Amino acid sequence: MGALDYLSNFCTVTSTRTKQKAMQTAEIKVRMDCDGCERRVRNAVSSIKGVKSVEVNRKESRVVVRGYVDPKKVLKRVRSTGKVRAQFWPYVEQHLVYHPYAPGVYDRRAPSGYVRNVFQPSSHAQDNFLSFFSDDNVNACSIM
Repeated sequence: MGALDYLSNFCTVTSTRTKQKAMQTAEIKVRMDCDGCERRVRNAVSSIKGVKSVEVNRKESRVVVRGYVDPKKVLKRVRSTGKVRAQFWPYVEQHLVYHPYAPGVYDRRAPSGYVRNVFQPSSHAQDNFLSFFSDDNVNACSIM
């Protein structure tokens, strides 16, 4: 029996399963001028293994890809169609930003209702400095 067990180890097939990627959403900004550009980008992205849905909005120059894919591979595939200026979607909706018209946030090239996604310092620091002084007692200062 020892020889049979030894030989059976060579005959067994081990399954090598790859770990499945997590469901992700890749949003890409790519300029599309005509139906041909839109069709070319849609076909290139939908042929990637793991893609579940593709949404192309030519008016906003936006492509949204959902599925079990790597966003970098999606961007690389979009660029392979000749759209070398494609980039990840840099905008957020305007109502999510505290100061949408601050320098660096407002972008004229953004679609309507969107502004550039930049880090904005919180206004809590300003509130802390204003609380040091009191309008009731002008000579009192909480720093001293």
